[in-house]
This record gives sequence, structure tokens and C-alpha cells, in this order.
Amino acid sequence: DVTEIEEKEAQAKQEEQIMKEQELSNLLHEKRYLKALGLAISLDRPHTVLMVVKAILKEPDGRKHLEENIVRLPKDQKEAVLTFLVTWNTNSRNCHEAQAVIETLLKHEAPDSLLQYSGIKSAVESLLPYT
Repeated sequence: DVTEIEEKEAQAKQEEQIMKEQELSNLLHEKRYLKALGLAISLDRPHTVLMVVKAILKEPDGRKHLEENIVRLPKDQKEAVLTFLVTWNTNSRNCHEAQAVIETLLKHEAPDSLLQYSGIKSAVESLLPYT
């Protein structure tokens, strides 16, 4: 019977998720945005990533700090942010944050590099009507 083992694994996953949520909350409170961005992306939380971006932009020199944080993300996390911002861009309340991230990606990534991103074609097609 493996139900007990499966229950323990599910409970361990749930506890790990709760620990990551608490860590994310702590990082946001401490204004450690790069780690918070990475953790929110790894948790696949587009809304939380948006809240981190908004928090960064509210800081003095927010655009500069946003650029510094986005540039330091690994490629796979930049791809995830790109997919998130396609959705953000369709809502007028979040379009400014989406545009700030798009600007950063376009400014700091070479066109050839951007073409290597997974889903770039559909992302660009989705962004064009709203941008």
C-alpha cells in the first residue's frame, strides 16, 4: 500500500510551498526584489511577479532598479516574464508595468537573442495590438 507514502509526499510538497510563500513575503518586505522576482517566477505566479514589478517601480529610480533586476534574470525566467507580461499588457491597469519590462528586454537583449526565446513569435503577435 503506497497511499501513506503518497500522502507524506503531498504533505511535504504543501509544506515546501508554504515555506516558499513565506520566503517570498519576507523578500518583498526586505525589498530584495531580484530574489523575490526569481522565486515568484519559479512558483509560476504571474500576479505576484506583477506586484514585485510594481513595487520596484514605486521605489526612487524605479525604472533603473527594474532594469537592473530584469537584466540579471536567467534566460528561462526572462521567457516566463515575457509570457506573463503579454497578459498584463491587455489590462489598462497593468499595461505600464508590462511596457516597462518590454522596454527593458528590448533595450538590453540583442534581437538575435530575443528570437531564441520560446514563444517569442506568439508573444509579439499578442503584444502588437495593445502596444
